[in-house]
Amino acid sequence: MGFTIGGIRERSGSRRRARSTEGTAVAEYTGLWGWDVVPGARAVRAGSGRTDCSCGLTACPAPGAHPLDFGQELAAGATLEKAADAWAETPGAAVLLPVGRAFDILDVPEAAGQCALVRLERMGLPLGPVAATPTGRALFFVAHGAAAGLPGLLYRMGWDDADLDLRPLGEGDHITAPPSDFGGHGPMHWLRAPTLDTAGRPPEARLLLGTLAYCSLRLERCGSRRSVSPPFAP
Repeated sequence: MGFTIGGIRERSGSRRRARSTEGTAVAEYTGLWGWDVVPGARAVRAGSGRTDCSCGLTACPAPGAHPLDFGQELAAGATLEKAADAWAETPGAAVLLPVGRAFDILDVPEAAGQCALVRLERMGLPLGPVAATPTGRALFFVAHGAAAGLPGLLYRMGWDDADLDLRPLGEGDHITAPPSDFGGHGPMHWLRAPTLDTAGRPPEARLLLGTLAYCSLRLERCGSRRSVSPPFAP
């Protein structure tokens, strides 16, 4: 399934392997997991520690972490050949996944996410894919509609007054997918990789939210040297 994003005739073997890996990921995301894929901008290191964006916008608000205006979106089910042709039009593009279609995202600190994964697996609760950013965030894939319904769900579960480092991503948002670089900070990676069972049927947010909220609040309280006792344990 391997192919290069920017062309097969790259002279650099390491660059060729990296691009082949990304191209393979595109084919897997569309063909196996049933997700749409969008070519994204790349972060470009500039002088004085500055990070510019390959989109060319001088003051880009999200360098290397947004779709390219001229990129061709690949719909779920795209063939390997179609994916290769589309990615050849945007050499070196990052792989972005549109949120709010096949899944929504619950975004928490990675430490809280790791804690939640252990608890959720111990309880035998269903889990979907979980990605991690190089900036220390964990992205839990949940069923579509979670972002819009999160305020009401937090209220019903008694977490609406808690100071949680937990935010939803939904329609109109995009996430950078492994193995692409995230905003010049380093590559994305999977904490829990997608499978044929989980990619198309991510869990309802209500099944994960109590544990994610508890772990997020505990992390916040530990960080600020306050009591770690939560309002209630999931």
